Amino acid sequence: MALPSKNEDYATARMTDEFSSDAASSLNAKQSNHADMRDMARMGKPQEMQRNFRFFTMFGFTAILTASWEGILSTAALGLGNGGSAGLLYTNLATWIGFIAVYASLGEQGSMAPTSGGQYHWVSEFAPRKYQKLLSYIVGWLGLLGWQVGVAFSAFLAGTQIQGLLVLNYEWYGYERWHGTLLMIAVLSFSVLCNIVLAQKLHLVEGVALTLHILGFFCVVIPVWALSEKAPSKEVWTTFYDPGWGNQGLSCLIGIVASVAPLLGADAAAHMAEELQDAAYVLPRIMVIGVVFNGLLMFITCIMICYCIGDLETVVLTTPTGYPFIAIFYNATQSFAATNTLTAIIIILSMLSNITIMAGSSRQLFAFARDGVPVNAILVICIVGIIISLINIGSTVAFNVVTSLGTGTLTISYIVCLSCVVWRRLTGKPLLPSRFDMGKTLGLIVNLVALGWLWLVFVIAFFPGVPLPLLTTLSMNWSVLVFGVVAIFSGVYFAVWGRKSYAGPVEYVRKLD
Repeated sequence: MALPSKNEDYATARMTDEFSSDAASSLNAKQSNHADMRDMARMGKPQEMQRNFRFFTMFGFTAILTASWEGILSTAALGLGNGGSAGLLYTNLATWIGFIAVYASLGEQGSMAPTSGGQYHWVSEFAPRKYQKLLSYIVGWLGLLGWQVGVAFSAFLAGTQIQGLLVLNYEWYGYERWHGTLLMIAVLSFSVLCNIVLAQKLHLVEGVALTLHILGFFCVVIPVWALSEKAPSKEVWTTFYDPGWGNQGLSCLIGIVASVAPLLGADAAAHMAEELQDAAYVLPRIMVIGVVFNGLLMFITCIMICYCIGDLETVVLTTPTGYPFIAIFYNATQSFAATNTLTAIIIILSMLSNITIMAGSSRQLFAFARDGVPVNAILVICIVGIIISLINIGSTVAFNVVTSLGTGTLTISYIVCLSCVVWRRLTGKPLLPSRFDMGKTLGLIVNLVALGWLWLVFVIAFFPGVPLPLLTTLSMNWSVLVFGVVAIFSGVYFAVWGRKSYAGPVEYVRKLD
């Protein structure tokens, strides 16, 4: 497939670092440094985005996107209901360690190829030549689906948290799922508006969001910890709970999804790489420091929840608000005003997270479209976000199945990326230069640890949320079926149409010898 002339001219003009004055000034106007120019030239991509992000603002982007401590407040019920307080704490710690290995591995690839394409681009470069186009295409589809689900899920959290406050404050309010869907759509609309109107100021928004992310943590954790009656340490760290799986270990593994969701998606920083100055150096460090920092906040919040939650059956299983953390806030403060204030902090941060997730998702969609995905396919993917929000009207269980699908699709995109790098390391195939080089031995160990962790998460993501005999056709996790359909559809689409129009990023790459 012939390269577009703009990419051909771009790569040819820059590969020897002999930039014309016009080209150099054009790139400098977009705040690219010499390393950014070289990396974009090697990948055959024009610099279309303004590089407004620096270390602090990109750190804010990653922190608020994962929203780790805010997220565990919303998902802890799943972990407490499958594993108890001890199960939640230990799986939370394991999740933190596992994702450090994952993002260190992905960060190394991001340093080699800092592009908005992220996983599907890396697969295109590092996979065996015979499978580069097919694997890249499928990973691109799955990654897009995962991010679409992520956008809808974060909007769902913000919308239904608002509903939770309505339930708490107004006895006359009748909870309806369609109310939550309308609030979801309102949050999504607000995020679209912010991403369009504030596009050139997004880095400033992320700087403010990081400040709120940190201050909000202290504003929530300190008063709740100080005012709550706390459970004995022995009870917190040794009490496990099995709702009927018949195996305590399996029960804890099912609950691990509660800790996975708040740390999943930090690869979004890679999708912003073309808007980050000195991306090859800053990006991997942001990903690793981000997961260490956010994991710490999440673990501390997890400890607070387990000490302050009170009676598990009452708070987790019967709270009418739908969110145990709202009940924890009220039990601690005994004040509607204080509970509303603390919950409002979480809602505001959830909305900021949705803005950020939408930004990262749109950049991957932009990159995928740039490499030759049919316009009709893009329109179908964009409509998915609206369809997902409507699913909640019919069944919250069905909506939760779709969110499990998001976990599975993002996880498998990581797995394919890391598998390609492990294959190269084991076979002695060359890897690109990296400014975050972990070395052959350490890099292989970290990659293998990350792969082992990701495979575990991938399998658990498709388990049902409840055991027999509570499991029914309606409560079954059908996301594995949807995942299979999407994977098969993308493969068939590639075979029939995609292979004719999709060249894959590797076709535009100019190797540095």
